[in-house]
Amino acid sequence: MAASDKLFYWVFQQHPDRILELLPELAAGGGGYRFSAPVLKERERRLDGLLQPPDASGEQPQQPAVILEAQMQANPGFLRRLYAESAMLIEQESQIEHWRVVVLCPNRRLNFGRPAAVAEFLRERVQWIELEAAAIDPTAPPLLRALALLVQPEEQIPASSAAIRAEVAGTAQDQDLADVIAATLISRFNGRSINQLCAMGNITVDEFTQSVAYREIYGQGRQEGRQEGRRDKAAAVTLRLLNRRCGPLTDATTAQIQALPLEQLEALADALLDFTGPDDLAAWLAANA
Repeated sequence: MAASDKLFYWVFQQHPDRILELLPELAAGGGGYRFSAPVLKERERRLDGLLQPPDASGEQPQQPAVILEAQMQANPGFLRRLYAESAMLIEQESQIEHWRVVVLCPNRRLNFGRPAAVAEFLRERVQWIELEAAAIDPTAPPLLRALALLVQPEEQIPASSAAIRAEVAGTAQDQDLADVIAATLISRFNGRSINQLCAMGNITVDEFTQSVAYREIYGQGRQEGRQEGRRDKAAAVTLRLLNRRCGPLTDATTAQIQALPLEQLEALADALLDFTGPDDLAAWLAANA
C-alpha cells in the first residue's frame, strides 16, 4: 500500500464521519458511517476505503455508501479500473443500494485515461476532490486543507499548518486536526526527525508524541524501516557468500534473492553452507522461493 493510501486509510478508519467534512451534504443524515477496506474477491485487490451509513430509521432517508479512492499519480488505466472495481463492489456487497464514489487527487489534469467509455459513470457517480485547489482555498474545510499538505510545496507548509491550527484553536477539532496534520507529514516526509515534522506542522513535540498518528504511523514506520534494513543487510551478506560458493550469479537470480523476505534469507544463509555449486542454489530456490 502506497504511503498516501495508508494516510487516507488511517484518516477515515480512525473517524469515519470525517467524510461529512468533505461532503457536507451528507451531514443532514446525522453521520454514523462505518469504515472498511473490502477486498474485491475476483481480483484480490483492496479498495482504499468504503464508508457505509447506518441503517435508515423512521423518516430519515437512507444515506449513500461512499467508495473512497485516493489517486496521487497519473495512471492512464485509472478511470476504467475505478469503474470496474466499483461495479465489482456493488455486486459483492448486495446490501448497498445508494452509493457514490469520491476520488481524492492532486488535480484532474493528471492523465487518468480517456473518459469516453465511462462518461456516464463519471457524470452520475463520481465526485472529485482536488487537493491542490484546496491548499490555496481558505474557505475549504480545515480537514481538507490538512490533507492537502500532502501535495503542497514544502516551503508553504509551515504557514498553511499555522493557519489551520489557528482556525480550529480552542474547538473540539483542535487535537483532531493536529493528529491529521501529523499523519499527513509523517506519510509525506518519512525519515524526517520529530523536530522537523513539528516545525513544519506547527505542532509541539508533546502534541506530536501524544498523538494517535505518532503511535500508529510513525512508530510502525520506524519499526518497518528497521526490519527492511535488516533484510537488506541479510541479502547483501547472503549474495556475497553465494558468489564465493556458487560462482557469479545471473541478474535474475540476484533479483530473486534480493526479493526474499528476511526469514527465507536467513534460511538460505544456513543452507548455502552445504552447497557445492550453482545447482544446489537452483534446487533450493525452486523448493523455497
